[in-house]
Formats: sequence, C-alpha cells, structure tokens
Amino acid sequence: MLAVLALVVGIAAEGALPASAGAARSGTTATCDPIATSLCLLPFPDDFYTVADADSPTGRRLHLPVAAMPLNISGVPIDPSETNRSDGFSPGSMVMAFVPGIDLGATGAAPITDIGRSLAPHAPIVLLDTVTRQRVPYWVELDTWNPDAATKALVIRPARDFVEGHHYVVALRDLKDSTGLVLPAPAAFTVLRDHRHTKDPALNARRSSMKRAFADLARGHLRRKDLYLAWDFTVASSQGLAGRMLKMRDDAYAALGGGVPSFQVQHVDDNVSADVLRRVTGTFDVPVYLTGNGGPGSRLVLGADGLPVRNGTYQAEFRCLVPHSVVGATGTAQPARGVVYGHGLLGGAAEIEGFAPFINQYRVVLCATPEIGLASGDVPNVLEVIQDFSNFGSIPDRLQQGILNMQFLARLLKDPRGFGNHVAFRVGTPTASSITPGQVFFNGNSQGGILGGAMTAVSKEWTRAVLGVPGMNYSELLPRSVDFDPFLPLVRASYPDKRQTTLIVALNQILWDRGDADGYAQHLTTHPYPGTPTHQVLMIEAFGDHQVANIATETAARTIGAFVREPVIKPGRSNDVVPFWGIAPLPFSPFPGSVLELWDFGTPAPPTASVPPESPTYGSDPHGAARRVPTVGDQVSQFLQEDGRFVDECGPGPCVFP
Repeated sequence: MLAVLALVVGIAAEGALPASAGAARSGTTATCDPIATSLCLLPFPDDFYTVADADSPTGRRLHLPVAAMPLNISGVPIDPSETNRSDGFSPGSMVMAFVPGIDLGATGAAPITDIGRSLAPHAPIVLLDTVTRQRVPYWVELDTWNPDAATKALVIRPARDFVEGHHYVVALRDLKDSTGLVLPAPAAFTVLRDHRHTKDPALNARRSSMKRAFADLARGHLRRKDLYLAWDFTVASSQGLAGRMLKMRDDAYAALGGGVPSFQVQHVDDNVSADVLRRVTGTFDVPVYLTGNGGPGSRLVLGADGLPVRNGTYQAEFRCLVPHSVVGATGTAQPARGVVYGHGLLGGAAEIEGFAPFINQYRVVLCATPEIGLASGDVPNVLEVIQDFSNFGSIPDRLQQGILNMQFLARLLKDPRGFGNHVAFRVGTPTASSITPGQVFFNGNSQGGILGGAMTAVSKEWTRAVLGVPGMNYSELLPRSVDFDPFLPLVRASYPDKRQTTLIVALNQILWDRGDADGYAQHLTTHPYPGTPTHQVLMIEAFGDHQVANIATETAARTIGAFVREPVIKPGRSNDVVPFWGIAPLPFSPFPGSVLELWDFGTPAPPTASVPPESPTYGSDPHGAARRVPTVGDQVSQFLQEDGRFVDECGPGPCVFP
C-alpha cells in the first residue's frame, strides 16, 4: 500500500506547485507574542493567542491572527478561522520555543529514554498544571524536520496528555550551551521578569497576563530570577474537543428512534474460501452532517450554536464476512459474535479479507466500513490539503462522520432487526441468524487502532475493543512514521520555510483532535461522556514499530490508565532507563480492565530521535506481525466477550515471537 501511495503522491506533486518560494514572514509585536519573536507563534501553545470568552467552557477562545499564520508557496496564509473556534489548545500539544545555542545534554533536559527525569526537583523544564499544582511528565528534543541547526526549535512533548480544560505554565530555566554556560534569557522577556521599565507598548500590555504565570510558578516553588522563558496556555475542554461528535451521535440516534438503520444488500458471494462461507456487501443509511453529498473535502454543516446540523442521508458502504464455523456439523446455525473492524491508513473495508482464518477459528462475523476522512477515497483531498492547510479541517470533519458511520454499522450487527434478520446473514437448516444478538465488539489495527480510541470512547454499542498497534496524536506520530515519508516532501514544497513544518503540524492537531483518539482519550476508560457506558481496551504494541511509534502507544496507555503486562521486555532490548515508565503493572490475570501488551519480534529498538525507523537499519517492520501469533488470536478472542478478560498467555517471560 505504501509503495502505491508514494507513486500517487509523486504523480500528484509533479508540476502541481509554483516554482518560486514565498518570502518568510518576520514577526511583529502587533501579531506575535513580544516575549520571544524569533518566529511568530513561538512559543507555542500560548494564551497570548487567545481572548476571553464568557460563553466558552474554559473562559478562553483561540485568536490566532491571520498575519501570524504560516504562508504557502503562493504566499497564502493558513486561514485560522476554524481553529479559532476552539476554546483551548490540544491536550496532546507539543510545546515549542526557540532557544538559540541550547545543548540538551549539557542542560540535563529529559530525553525520550528517561521520562522520569522530567519530574526531578531541579529539572530545567517544568510543565505545571495550575489547577492540580502537579507537574506533567515529558521528554525534550530538537525539531528534526528543520535541517538548520541554528534555527531548530526546542520541542517538549507530554508523556501523558494535558488535562482537558486545565491551565498550564511552562518554565524554562538554567538552559546551557555546549560549553556548560547558562544561556542568557531573551531581552524582551527579562523586561517582564525583572520588573524593568520599557516604552514598548506590546511588552507593557503583556505584563498583566504574565503576572498570573509568574505567580503560578512562585506557588510551584520556581524562582522568577532563574527563568530563561515562561508563558502559559489553556487546554481545550471536553465540549470543545468532542462536542461536535457527541451532538452528531445524539442527534442521529434520536432520529433512529430506537430502530435500526436502513440498509441495502447489493452483493453476496457464497463459499468464498475455506474459511469464509459468505461475503456480503452493500450500503447503510446514516444521517449526514457534511456539506453536499458528504464526499472527500466536504465540511460539517454548523448551526448558529457552532454544532453540526443534519443535512440529509449518507449511504455508507459495508463489507461483511461470515465464516463457515457458523454452521455446525449437523447443519444447524451456530451464531457468531459481531465485530466491527477499523482499517489501516488510507485503506478500506476490504482489509478484513486478511482476517478470514481468525474469524473462522473463533466464530466471528466481521464487518467494516471505510473510515472516511482517511480512507483510500480521501487521497486526492489529502493532496489538496497539503497545498493549502486552510482546508485541513475537511479531514477531521469527515473523520467525525466516519465515527458515526461505525456506530450505525455496529447497531446493525448488534440488533436482531438488523443484519441478522436478512437472508444474506441467515444460515443452516432450519435457517437462523448467523449473528448472536445483543452484543458487538470492536477491533482496529494501525489507523483503525488510533481512530478506534475515538470510536470506542463515544460508542453506545460496544464496551470492549482491541486496538492493534495503536497510538494517538498524529502530530507526535508523523515525524516517527515511515508512512509519512511520501508526504513530507510535499509539505516542504508547499510550505518552504522549514522552521515552520513542525509548527504547522502542531496547529493542525488542534483540529485533528476532533477525529483522533487524542481528543477523546480522557473519556475512553474512565469519566465516560453523558449517556455513554464505560469501556475497556486491549492495546497490542509491536516493539520497534516502523509505522506507529511505540512512544505514541505508551503515551496513550498512560493517558487512559491502562495496565502493562510484565515482564515487558528482555533486559538490554530497550533504550529506556525505565521501560514503560509511568504505566502501572498488570495486577493479576485474567484481568477485566484495560491492558497494554508488548510483543517483541526481534526488531531493533526504535530511534531515540524524532525520525522514522527506516529499513534496513532498523530491521523488518513488525507493524502487522501480531496477526501471525496464535497466542494473540486467543487473547483477542478472550477479551472480546461480554464478560471478557485479558489472559496472560506468555508465561514467565516477555511476549516474544517466534
């Protein structure tokens, strides 16, 4: 798939953009935070770019000025209008600042291999939650997408998501260069830090907002005089992140009125293989909240309250596989569990064909629908978005409709009036439904594991899900994934200022959260949304994964409070000082709650820098290797039950295959 995608991207890029590069924007105090104006919008995220809003759950609203936004090669700034609807920044925000001359080793900044160091009393970087007075664990790196060492940004990534609706202060102190000398603070910042007089109106206007940040840091026992730089930001609320999706879900279910979605069986293939008795394809009806026909590039239709409004009906595709095992030796029906499936990056429903042996062995009727927004049909829109990120919102808008589509597909599997009542899904003599009524589960892999976190968090249909090689927060995933290799040159061609590439992805995450598990994770296993059951998930990680970085999987596990199966990995295999830092060990087995399990297929440890683990240096990609492991199939089957449990079947050592 990746090779075909690269070819498509290469063809689309050829001759698509003007040859001349746009001029780099210089920051001004009219649009940029005056405490550090080396590159506008840095530091980031920053409440300087918000305004008070009494109607917002957080009391803030983003206010990114057009003049501050990155320019594409045609000189067009990214339109911040949709981003400015947000009531705060992403809970997975990377924290960025420009610190010329910093040496992370001399500074003693916590690397990705030693997250625990970030909470040391005298850590040079502090992320302080002003609501709880707790520090946030993180790791620090330099921007690997910018090849110019002199202009690389400092990037601080939270190892557990920031809490929705909370206010944070960032403190940088005692930063050092390669000789061990402490770097002097930016001159503008020292004016505020040291109570100096200035005639600069922008700095004087900034004093009042910085006063709160300094006070919060003082309560956190950080000395003002030690600061190199400090600023604050607000994280979006639950309503700001998931409000649109929940409105769509609740409105669509109200329209359903306790019934089942309409569906149309279009084709039935019998005796497909030794494992598959029947393949059924067709469409089902879902209320649509997108413009036009809901196709790629469409946007949500919003009402006066800023929430989605129904705009007709969307015909979503479905593909289902019915295994031979639903018919017993005597010819009578043996109903199977219904499972909805989430496919991989820019893929489609046909991916379920690769699970034929699994569904026959464990008696599962498996159904899928394209994860619109990032399905194969969305590739042309993705290419258009890269040329002008003002249109980026079309991706998460369609993703939200796709999340709703998945719920309706699950209803058709779960309700006896749905698929099970149609002749295409009836088997045996006498004929009976091939699907066990009243229960349904979710299984997603790769992108399906990522989006599956969001799908599960809002689901009223299933309460148990398996997320294979999952993660969250695409702004964290992309620099570490080989899947982004074909796209990075296109982004750089469209937005040639390489200082801004990482910043652009950070800005996009604010919108992406609406369709990414990052925006829903804090309600996935605890604190469920109103009218929503609690959920449990089994996360399966592949050590050294080339496509979904291990760190993104582990950040998700820390955020949702999953337990990790131990022993995790053989001594010496991981580069981490404390592998799986901050994730509590599994207390017992069988275990009914949420679990993270690591499988080691012999792939080298992933890079410690924010770069993809390319082959051959980093061996063979283990991304889909868990499908070959019989034990994993057993565990998935045992977890996806109404009274499901995680059962540790790896014995006394780490989970290793072969």
